[in-house]
Amino acid sequence: MHGPGSNADNAALPEIAGYRLRKVINHGGMSTVYLGEQLALSREVAIKVMLPVALADEVSRRRFENEARTIARLEHPNIVGIHEVGRTRDGLPYYAMPYLPRGHLGQRDLSRDEPRAIEIALTLLSALDYAHAHGVVHRDVKAENVLFDDSERPLLADFGIALRRGFGPRVTAAGLAVGSTAYMAPEQARGEDVDGRADLYSLGVLFWEMLAGQLPYQAGDALSMAVMHAQDPIPRLPPHLRHWQRFMHRALAKSPEQRFQSAKEMAAAIERVRDRRPWSGALEAARRWLPDRRWAKPLWAGLGAAAIALVAVAFGVGRDAAGDGFFRAPPAPANTAAPAAGAGADPTDAMLQPLPEAPVQNALVEAKRLIAEGRLTGPGGDNAYDRVLLAWHDDSANPELGAVVDALTGALAEQVGRHLREGRDQRARELLVHTTALGQQTGTADSPAQRRLRELAAEALQRRVDAARERRDPAEAEKAAALAREFGLPQATAARLAAQARAIPAGASARALGGADLAGTHSNARASVALSARPVSRREYARFAAAHGRKPALCRERASLLRVLDPRDWQSPGFPQGEDEPVVCVSAEDAQAYAQWYSAQTGRDYRLPSLEEARQLPAETGARALSMWLRDCGRDCRQRQVVGASWRSRQAARALAAGRGYDDVGFRLIRER
Repeated sequence: MHGPGSNADNAALPEIAGYRLRKVINHGGMSTVYLGEQLALSREVAIKVMLPVALADEVSRRRFENEARTIARLEHPNIVGIHEVGRTRDGLPYYAMPYLPRGHLGQRDLSRDEPRAIEIALTLLSALDYAHAHGVVHRDVKAENVLFDDSERPLLADFGIALRRGFGPRVTAAGLAVGSTAYMAPEQARGEDVDGRADLYSLGVLFWEMLAGQLPYQAGDALSMAVMHAQDPIPRLPPHLRHWQRFMHRALAKSPEQRFQSAKEMAAAIERVRDRRPWSGALEAARRWLPDRRWAKPLWAGLGAAAIALVAVAFGVGRDAAGDGFFRAPPAPANTAAPAAGAGADPTDAMLQPLPEAPVQNALVEAKRLIAEGRLTGPGGDNAYDRVLLAWHDDSANPELGAVVDALTGALAEQVGRHLREGRDQRARELLVHTTALGQQTGTADSPAQRRLRELAAEALQRRVDAARERRDPAEAEKAAALAREFGLPQATAARLAAQARAIPAGASARALGGADLAGTHSNARASVALSARPVSRREYARFAAAHGRKPALCRERASLLRVLDPRDWQSPGFPQGEDEPVVCVSAEDAQAYAQWYSAQTGRDYRLPSLEEARQLPAETGARALSMWLRDCGRDCRQRQVVGASWRSRQAARALAAGRGYDDVGFRLIRER
């Protein structure tokens, strides 16, 4: 609440009973943070007030308050606590917390202070371990959420208390995660349910940033950044930080199963790397012993003089009888083996050994196995493509790497050719992207294996054009010929295929043109119509899409920032389909456009059936039973009726958005007699 001395600026600040708000100190897409005073205790506080768009209904506001109270019960010295949860005079939820004026981690450069970066990382892992043990996942670990108190103690702030599990650190009205993608785990960006391992991924990114002075991935927008986290190989750290590379490969693994499984496990790994660094303990002790920089220069000078004296003693005492000037250890007996790295080994020797680099050899062995198993580009984090690029970034000069790159390229080329032959063009395009990226990143873009891809693509497209000629199907031939340039075939090859497609005479049969096979139709004498005996197939719809150039409709799918990585449309509905299976993920508008196109191709009138006409058909059964689009509108014609239970819905009839596809809805055509 405001006193009589409030100025014009303060008049715009929210009113909260028991507090006097002074100014805005931070503003984001979900909330505004104010500096205020808690009147009863005369203490400065930071007050986060949620924006109306963040919590638009009473249910979400109550959920926010319940989760804020859950966070308030966390009592850890490195977690920013919550003093109070409530609502402003305007009904907006808020919570009050300590005011920490010393800034956040993103305002500090620790790239020259590795011990301090390690200290902060271990402190934050302690806080995360405590939160995870109490069932709380932060979901937004980033530099801006690590604050410092007056004693320079780091505290983790801004837990994702207003968020539903599975939606990442910021949620739009459409339900898409669009927040701090610079630190976001791949599964969180995809909109999947997350657990504490997503926080550990974010902490790994933050630790990289502290050590190197920059983020591991750089991109110009949130989506591109999320794609890099999900797809790109883990970069290499600068040479002076190479002892952390192996740790980072696990901390930033794409799959949660391949990461550290707990904050304790991750902290132990950091400590192992720290303890293997030569003289790290002495340097850290010296850094802590000299908080005042006034004494640093003379003391280091003294230490330097002492080091010179020790070297002089070593040179003097260590001369042997021959006087060759270097200290020699006594020769070991001929029958005595070097001590093993385990029991009996000198711990000092183990400390001074360099930390092994990323396991390139293991990556190559795994890549060969995955190629043999056909796991070329999936599943994420456990496929040959990722393993080969991991090995390449670790040691591009490895003598075995070239053969494995060629083997993977060849396997990808075979897959591209097979998918093109069988008409799975979208999958062939996806594999082409991987193959091209592999060639560009490894410098093999013009290798024999890459050229083999173009040869196989040319053979596949030629076979499709020849098959279309036999069926007298010019539309299918032209579709195949159009792919020639997309797959990088020589201009002469593309021109030859296009000429062959144009030479195919029109006037093919109704089945070749694609559409309703009317054999065994069910007739309705009153309407004088015939219903197709089967739904329109993927192969038939593909001819229409190629000739019409119609953009695929958005298919029903889980909200996800990375929809671009896992598209859902009629070509990729989210489960495998043969070319002669019913097409799904097409909208009612798509189905109507298909009927108009097919009518023009055949010279007959086709349309979607009405509810009365569709009731003549037997119900769909089986594991992939489908509903069917009808011509009937719902409440208005932005919705259309579908009929029949499906594998997703048991409803016999329902209304769905006409402009959107659904993975359990197909369509049949009706022909007017």
